Formats: sequence, C-alpha cells, structure tokens
Amino acid sequence: MARLHDIVFDSARPAATARFWAAALDGYAVAPYDEAELARLRSLGINSTEDDPTVLVEPADGGPRLWFQLVPEDKRRKNRVHLDLAAEDPEAEIRRLTALGATVRARYENHVLLTDPEDNEFCLVTG
Repeated sequence: MARLHDIVFDSARPAATARFWAAALDGYAVAPYDEAELARLRSLGINSTEDDPTVLVEPADGGPRLWFQLVPEDKRRKNRVHLDLAAEDPEAEIRRLTALGATVRARYENHVLLTDPEDNEFCLVTG
C-alpha cells in the first residue's frame, strides 16, 4: 500500500517559496545545509543556497515533507491539487499569511482561497 512521502512544488524560485511555506506551516522548517550538501552544490556551480534548485522543507512531527524544485516553465493554470490549511483564528491567520507574501483571491462561506508568492493556490478553512 502506498503512503504519502513528499508533496512537490514546481517553482521558479525554490528557496524563496520554501521559506514561505516553512513560515506558513506550524512545525515545518527548511532543512539545514550540512557541509557535504554545500560541497555538492558548489560542485554543480551553485555557490548560494538561494540558488539551490531543490529545497526541502521538513516537518518536526514526521508528516509529509515539502520539496520545491526548479522548473523552467511558468505556471499557466489553476492548480489541480492544492493544500487546505486550518487555524484556530482564521482571520488572524489570513493576516499572518498575507504578511508572509500570500494573496487573498476569494472568500467563500467556509474557506478563503489564497495564493503563495508563486501563485500556487491553497485554502484556509474558516468554518
């Protein structure tokens, strides 16, 4: 039986998008870079973690990891899959997420549609 291992985001700016989601989600953080990984990146001609083409965001509790991978094409359509988030105080959470770079796209009876800084849709459940 399959189990969820990673959720992968195609991205034009993996490091920046990973930082957004690490800050947006409780208990998640960008995976630290050790010397071996920095050396591997340098061997590929990448001298800054900001230019890392694949950035991992890990949960503290063993939940699914988030991978952000560099892709050359732009986003062209609505996501076919998106994340639904929940918070005890949805309005405060919307303010916090927009301060991080999210944009409110629409409000519905039981959820708010937002986008991250790369225009990936996600919802915050409000009811």
